[in-house]
Amino acid sequence: MTPPRLTCLPLQPPAGRAWQAPASLMAALALALGLAACGGGGGGADAQGAGADAAVTATAFTQGTISGFGSIVVNGLRFDETRASITDDDGNAVTAQSLQLGMRVEVDHAAVDGGTASARASAVRFGSLVLGPVASVNLAGNSLTVLGQVVDLSASTVFSDSLSGGLAGLVAGALVEVHGQIDSSSGHILATRVASAASATRYKLRGTVAGLDSTAKTFNLGAAAISYAGLASSAVPTGLANGAQLRVQLATAQSGGFWVAQSLGLKGSRLADAANGRTGQVRGVITALTSTTSFTVDGVVVDASAASFPDGSSGLMLGAAVEVKGTVRNGVLVATEVELDARHQGEDSRKWHLFGAISALDTTAKTFVVRNVTVSYGDATRYEGGAVTDLAVGRKVHVKGAVGSTRTQVQAAVVSFE
Repeated sequence: MTPPRLTCLPLQPPAGRAWQAPASLMAALALALGLAACGGGGGGADAQGAGADAAVTATAFTQGTISGFGSIVVNGLRFDETRASITDDDGNAVTAQSLQLGMRVEVDHAAVDGGTASARASAVRFGSLVLGPVASVNLAGNSLTVLGQVVDLSASTVFSDSLSGGLAGLVAGALVEVHGQIDSSSGHILATRVASAASATRYKLRGTVAGLDSTAKTFNLGAAAISYAGLASSAVPTGLANGAQLRVQLATAQSGGFWVAQSLGLKGSRLADAANGRTGQVRGVITALTSTTSFTVDGVVVDASAASFPDGSSGLMLGAAVEVKGTVRNGVLVATEVELDARHQGEDSRKWHLFGAISALDTTAKTFVVRNVTVSYGDATRYEGGAVTDLAVGRKVHVKGAVGSTRTQVQAAVVSFE
């Protein structure tokens, strides 16, 4: 069950001081401000100063991992989702409480305010890579296998509250849902979030089609053998082919060694439908590579022929983590800048951001709750604008931290009092 989350606060800087974006993001913000008008409508006033009932006109696109709340934080930017349509990967409308740390999302939004590193979102979409039973757990390798897919965990992988035992608490047969990115170099899933899916009535899987047999109507996604023989021909995408990115819904029981497909859908980035001139920012891994100037990041096709490479281009390869900024042209993100995301690894201790009031405090356990996320603090936590004795229910704080040892809490590195 997905835990509830409190309603987000309006996007505005704390009294007396504005939230500052990381220095590495300021160039991207300047670019977004300069190019937003190309998409038509939705200027800075719409992003920050519109009335509560005003519609949000999207002039930009951001794809990445939710790394905080107050509103949602993606790629270091804060998006007010209170007037946005929020949908899951089945196209179902859901509430903002469904959005959780570690989920991969696509955000359509208005122009970014450079002073607060924030914008109003018009649409938020999220989806997982696999939902199914755990086949095995590899504690030494820090990984698990689900529906034939090897899922690798990193230091920043988040577990849902119901999985408080972490990787060691998982057993074969447990149903989980994994959010993350596919590492094309290994074929593994790089997990950003692992959640319990105990109530699931069907399984889901997304990946690259291989071993297609159109006569037997079978194919493979990773190590999962799938049969679509029970589907009507009208339910089979015309683009089904080896190499296609496919999203499959499966019955919970196998037949003859095959997982049985209940639906098939080609998976592509929403950027392909975006209007020309829309600003784009994508953070993820390279999933297809023709050259260092032509590649794909999590389904987003990138043309980097005119881009700058602050870190050089020699590190661009399948599976490399990158951040790309640019504008949309005919469904392609025409990059102005491509950075290797490895340069941000030193910020991992402050990867997660929570903005809001403390709703619960346990001084014995040294934990408090912000935005329904439990935060652990200790001797290594640094305080700005106050001290540990100032922690109290109702105090507004900005927490920067990393995933704690249980993976269900945020370990605070810095607590700033607002």
